[in-house]
Amino acid sequence: MSGAMSWPFLRLYLLVLLYFSANAILNVIIPLQGEILGASNTTIGLIMGAYLFTTMFYRPWAGHIIQKHGPIKVLRVILIINGFALILYTITGLGGYLVARMLQGVSTAFFSMALQIGIIDALPEKDRSQGISLYSLFSYVPGIIGPILALGIWQAGDMNTFTVVMIAIAAFTGVIGYSAKINKGKIQPALNQTEQEVNMFQSFGQLVKNPFLFKCSVLMLVASLVFGAITTFIPLYAMQIKNGNAAIYLMLQAGTVVFARFALRKKIPSDGIWHSSFMMGTMLLLAVSAQCVSFSINGGAIFFYIGAILMGLAQALLYPTLTTYLSFVLPQMNRNVLLGLFIAMADLGVSLGGVIMGPIADLYSYSIMYMICAILGVTMFFFAYDRRKIFVGVK
Repeated sequence: MSGAMSWPFLRLYLLVLLYFSANAILNVIIPLQGEILGASNTTIGLIMGAYLFTTMFYRPWAGHIIQKHGPIKVLRVILIINGFALILYTITGLGGYLVARMLQGVSTAFFSMALQIGIIDALPEKDRSQGISLYSLFSYVPGIIGPILALGIWQAGDMNTFTVVMIAIAAFTGVIGYSAKINKGKIQPALNQTEQEVNMFQSFGQLVKNPFLFKCSVLMLVASLVFGAITTFIPLYAMQIKNGNAAIYLMLQAGTVVFARFALRKKIPSDGIWHSSFMMGTMLLLAVSAQCVSFSINGGAIFFYIGAILMGLAQALLYPTLTTYLSFVLPQMNRNVLLGLFIAMADLGVSLGGVIMGPIADLYSYSIMYMICAILGVTMFFFAYDRRKIFVGVK
């Protein structure tokens, strides 16, 4: 095997799998435990959203720090922080969960940037989309088993098992992470501090000024808001649906992501050209899936699970497509920082899915909240269309 499937990259994907295993469990345990402790949907949304909101805040600086100190040194430090956060979940309540989510957010900002930048820089252009797709694939694999394991722990009422699982994940992730090697590839030399500060300040403005970054960021932000609302509230919404099961939903969604990422990894555009029909189709999948979840309160579990499959397919296609496209069209000089800003928009969207949609669920219902998500998806269907010459590669 060579390219994105060679052994050095497979080892990195294994590290990704271990690292994100904890979240697959926590995404189910925290909402359920929060409800038992009397927390509202708004509070649960804030705790869940704190993770990626913190990630979003630190993401733009991660590229600079990784560039300056090297991915391996940074990786080893953040794995210690992540391990501490996982242990904190086992000895605290809701307040400790908030702190732990924020610590996880810090470590994830640097972890994901180190690995994704390493993959992009080390692979030839024709293999970039495969590398990003496989990274994303392995980050979703834990979502197949994690929800069932989490519900098993919850229903057994034995939180000692939860403690053992969190400590084991922290330990194995640390062992694999400390022995990992990341080829720096074509990473540019680090800028001095003054240049970094100027570059960072100017880069924030590119979210609006750069047409490629703006379009991709808006699409990612809105889609991620829908993904975040699903992740945060499905464990509670499923209990209102006859024959609805949160674990089955999350397994179907994650399983679809994993299957589609692998099966369709060569179909994702990797040419630096904007494919309007491909992107519009992906956003339509997002809208239909959210509406299926919304309608399932009346239509039954069949719509609930169809929504899971369609949501997984939308997730599988959206992120690697946009990331690969940006890796071609962003200026090389500050590409890492701009990619960090784009990924930060994904983090912000998932966070807002809990923070904004939680109060809406409190005021109305989960079904109405997911219907609003579907409407947002429809608006992005139209926003994804673009035939401007700079987007379609016409000089």
